[in-house]
Amino acid sequence: MTTTPDRVRTAFPDISSRAWEHPADRAALVTLRTLKGFDTVFRTISGLLQERQHRLMYLATSVRVDERQFSDLHDLRSDCVRILGADETPELFVLQTPVVNAFTIGMDRPFIVVTTGLLDVMNYEEQRFVIGHELGHALSGHAVYRTILMHLMRLAGTIGWMPIGGWALRAIIAALMEWQRKSELSGDRAGLLCGQDVHTALRVQLKLAGGSRVSEIDTDAFLAQAAEYDASGDLRDGVLKLLNIELLAHPFSVLRAAELKKWVDSGAYAAILRGEYPRRHEDDDAKISEEFRKAAKTYKQNFDASNDPLIRMLREIGSGLGTTVDAVGNGVGDVAADIKERFTHWRRNSDGKKDSEGKRDSDDKSDGDN
Repeated sequence: MTTTPDRVRTAFPDISSRAWEHPADRAALVTLRTLKGFDTVFRTISGLLQERQHRLMYLATSVRVDERQFSDLHDLRSDCVRILGADETPELFVLQTPVVNAFTIGMDRPFIVVTTGLLDVMNYEEQRFVIGHELGHALSGHAVYRTILMHLMRLAGTIGWMPIGGWALRAIIAALMEWQRKSELSGDRAGLLCGQDVHTALRVQLKLAGGSRVSEIDTDAFLAQAAEYDASGDLRDGVLKLLNIELLAHPFSVLRAAELKKWVDSGAYAAILRGEYPRRHEDDDAKISEEFRKAAKTYKQNFDASNDPLIRMLREIGSGLGTTVDAVGNGVGDVAADIKERFTHWRRNSDGKKDSEGKRDSDDKSDGDN
C-alpha cells in the first residue's frame, strides 16, 4: 500500500552542489574539480584505505535499508535523491548504537550510515533533514578532502615531534579542519533543501544539543545563545573558543543553527526555491578566482559582524594600523611631492643657468673670432 506524501516539495533538476555549498567549501571544491584526474588518484588512495572493506563491514554488522527494511528511510532517501537530482542512489545502512550520529563513507560509491540512537531521537521529518544532509556530502564529493585529512592526521602522529615539519603539518590540518566544519554547514543547507522546512532543520540542531526533550527548548532562546557565545567573555575567552574548536570536525550545534538561519535570512534559500540556482552542466565553467573572492568576502563579513572580544580587538588593531599606514602613506606622499617639486625647480634653474652660461660662452667665442 502506498501512502500519500504529506506535501509536495520542490525538486531542483540539474542543480549543482555549488548551490548549497558554503563559499569556503565551494572554493576548495571548485579548485579540486578543475584538476582533471585528481579524483581518480584519490579513488585509488581510498581503495588503499579499504573502502570496500568498510562497506563489507556495514553489510555484515548493520541493516541495509530498502523497501523491506526501514521502508520509511527508504522513502525518505528516494525523495531526497529526487529533490536534489542525484544520478545514483547511495546505499543506506542503520547501525545499532546509542550514539546519535550519521555519516557518509566512500568516494567511488559513497554510502550513508545512520545510527539507531539518531532514529530514536529524530522524528520522520527530522530524519529527512539528516538524510538530505548526508546526500549533500555525497554529491559534493567531500570524501576526497576527508581522505586527505585522514592521511595527514596519521602523518601528524608520525612526524609531529619534528619542530618545523610538525608545525607546518598542524597548520595544514587546521586549515582542512576549518574546511570540514564549513562542509558541515553545506550539508545542513542540502538537508534544508530536501525537507524545505526551516523549523524542522533548526529543531535537528536543538536535539543534537539538548536531546529529544524539545518541549523544554525554545528556538529563539537557543538562537540567542549563539549571539551570546559570540559576544561574551574577554580576550581569554576568545582564545579559548579557538582552542575549543581547533580540531573539531563539526561546528557547535548552536552555531550551526545560527548559520543556517543566517543563510535563510540572506534570501539564498528562497532564490533556490524559485529556481535560481547554478546548474550541474555549468560546473566546468565555474571560475576559481571568483569562488575564492566570494569565500574571502564571506569571511570578511563574518569578521566585521562578529562581537567576539578577540576579533573586536583585532579589528581595532587593524583599523588603527590602517589609519597609521594611511597617515604614513600620506606623509610620505607629501614629502615625495615636496622633493619632486624642489627637484623640478632645481632642474629648471639649473637648465636655465646652463642655457645662460652656454649663451655667454658662445658670445665670448664669437667676439674672439672676430
